[in-house]
Amino acid sequence: MAPNSLKKFAKKEQAALKHLTPTKIIIPITIGVMVLVYLTWRDFDPNYIYQIQWNNHTLFWTAMAVLMVLLRHMAYAYRLRKLTDSFLSWMKSIELVFLWEFSSAISPTSLGGSVVAFFLLSKERLKAARTTAVVLYSIILDTMFFAVAVPVFYLLLGVSWIRPGAQNFADLGGWGISLLSFYIFMTLYGAFFFIGVFLHPELIKNFLVWLSRFKWLRKYRRQLSETGDDVILTSQKIKKKPIGYHLSVFGATALGWICRFLLLNFLIIAFVPKVSADLLPQTVLVGRSLAIYLFMAFMPTPGSSGIAEFVFNGFLSDYIPASLSMIVASVWRLLSYYFYLISGVIIIPLWLKRVLSRDR
Repeated sequence: MAPNSLKKFAKKEQAALKHLTPTKIIIPITIGVMVLVYLTWRDFDPNYIYQIQWNNHTLFWTAMAVLMVLLRHMAYAYRLRKLTDSFLSWMKSIELVFLWEFSSAISPTSLGGSVVAFFLLSKERLKAARTTAVVLYSIILDTMFFAVAVPVFYLLLGVSWIRPGAQNFADLGGWGISLLSFYIFMTLYGAFFFIGVFLHPELIKNFLVWLSRFKWLRKYRRQLSETGDDVILTSQKIKKKPIGYHLSVFGATALGWICRFLLLNFLIIAFVPKVSADLLPQTVLVGRSLAIYLFMAFMPTPGSSGIAEFVFNGFLSDYIPASLSMIVASVWRLLSYYFYLISGVIIIPLWLKRVLSRDR
C-alpha cells in the first residue's frame, strides 16, 4: 500500500475510533435525564407509583419485554451472519451488533451507525466489496420495512395508529405533515440504494463521482470512485442470491423491528393493567411505536435522546396516564437505548484492544 494510501486509511481509522469513544455517552445520557427530570417535575403523581402492583403479572410482562430485546438482538445477529455468508461466527455477529447499535445510539439518527459499520466490518477482515454489501443491504432492508409497514398500518387502521384521537389526516396537523415527509424521504432514500444495488449499480457510482466534483469532496475523489466500484461488485453478488436468501434477511429485519415495537407493548401491559391485551388495541400500539421510531429517525440529538422521552406521552396519552408516562418511558429507554450505551462502554475497549493488537 502506498504511503499516501496508508495515511488516508489511518485518518479514516482515527475518525472511526473517535466516533466510538465511550465518553460520547455523556451527551445523550445527560439530555435524556434532563428531559425525564423535567417531565417528572411537570407530571409526576406519587399516587400512581403506589397503584403499580409488583406481582406476577408485572414481572411476567416485564420479562417478556426483556425477551424482546434479546430476540431483536439475535435477529440482527442472524442477519449480519447471513449477509456475510457465515464469514462471521455467531459470537462475532452478536458482538458487532452491540457495537453497531452503540454507534447508532451516539449518532444523530438511526442511520448514523452505518458510517462506523464500514470500519467495524473492515477490522474483522471483510473485503471491501462484502463490507459495502452488508452496510448497503442493511440500509435497504430497514427502509424497506418502513416503506411496507406504514401503508399496511394505514390500510388497516386509518390514521388512528399515529396519534391519539386522530380520525383523519387533518387531525394530525403538523405531526402528520412531518411524519409523511419523513416517510417519503426514507422511502426515496431506500429506493435509491435498492435501484443502485439491484438494478443499476452504475447509478450510485456516477452519483459518487458527481459528488467528488464539489470542492470540499475533491480530495475524496479516489475513495468515492473505489466505493462506486465496490457497489458494482456488491450488485453482482447480491443479484445471484436465491429468493430464499432475500426472504430470510428481510424476515430477520422484520422480526427485529417487531420485537422492538412489542417491547413497548409488553411494558405498557406490565405497568398499566387496565390496557386491554386484545388484538386491536395492541395492533394500534405497535403502530404508535412505528410512528415514534419514524419520527425519531430524523431527530438531531444522539439517538433522539431527550426528544424520544418528550414525545413519548404525546403519542401514547390514550394508553398511559401522564403521571405514569415517565416511569414507562424510563424503563422503555433503559431497555431499548441505554442498554446499548452501557454495553458499548464495556465491549468497545475489549474489542479495540483485540483488533488493534492483532493488526500490529
